[in-house]
Amino acid sequence: MGRESLADVRRRFAERIAKQQKVDDRRLIEAFASVPREDFLGPGPWQVLDNTPHYVATAGDDPALVYVNAPIALDAGRRINNGEPALHIGMMASLSPQPGDHVVHIGVGGGYFTAILAHLVGPGGRVTAIEYDAALAERATANLAGTSNVTVIRADGTSYDFNPADGVYVNAGATRPSPLWLDKLKSSGRLLMVLTAENRWGQILKVQRLHAGYAAALLGPCGIIPCVNGRDAVSEAAFAVALADGGMEDVKSLRRDAHDADESCWMHCEGFCLSRLEPN
Repeated sequence: MGRESLADVRRRFAERIAKQQKVDDRRLIEAFASVPREDFLGPGPWQVLDNTPHYVATAGDDPALVYVNAPIALDAGRRINNGEPALHIGMMASLSPQPGDHVVHIGVGGGYFTAILAHLVGPGGRVTAIEYDAALAERATANLAGTSNVTVIRADGTSYDFNPADGVYVNAGATRPSPLWLDKLKSSGRLLMVLTAENRWGQILKVQRLHAGYAAALLGPCGIIPCVNGRDAVSEAAFAVALADGGMEDVKSLRRDAHDADESCWMHCEGFCLSRLEPN
């Protein structure tokens, strides 16, 4: 029997991670089956982050070796990685980018997941890709040069004034949503981000803008690198207390109105509250 083609390896991998995350969206599976991960990692051999804190080098530079559900180093010295694909297929299923959408991707790294978002929104949509790190922004710009519906911008993703978005996808850990991310969501727009504590671990947060408020839900645990300028001591402490108390499944809305903390508040800070109350 002949050697499996790289296209077959990629498709089998996409099917496997989708099954792992219980994702049945064929468009999303097709996107992961179509975008070559190896094009966004630099030349092999590659450094793969295994189940310990250590990187393990691949046995060679065969691109088939990158189709593992593990982070692969973009900059091993700074522990900056192309993240775990199964995590992202699950998060993108919640973000649910549609053809024609404008999606803002914050923390693009080498651009692999940006390219997948671009595939999902199609030629009638667009992706604004914002990367704080100058070297990574340059790398992503080169990697995405042939993707016409992506614009890469080197900027602070917490404050760059992007156009209104159907989806905001944040790939770095913050202690609270930037007000800008919430302000710029269109009606029914979705924000997917990770709230993290000091140890880089926390919860995936989904927010959806409604007519007069925001629905919110915590989707499960996640570890990720910190978001530059997306963290402050007050909200970090409030999140740590909320995590320790549990009850993540009770979160139903995000409130931005001024109110005193009470039993309905899961995590309460000035100007931002994850609430147990139903959204407006």
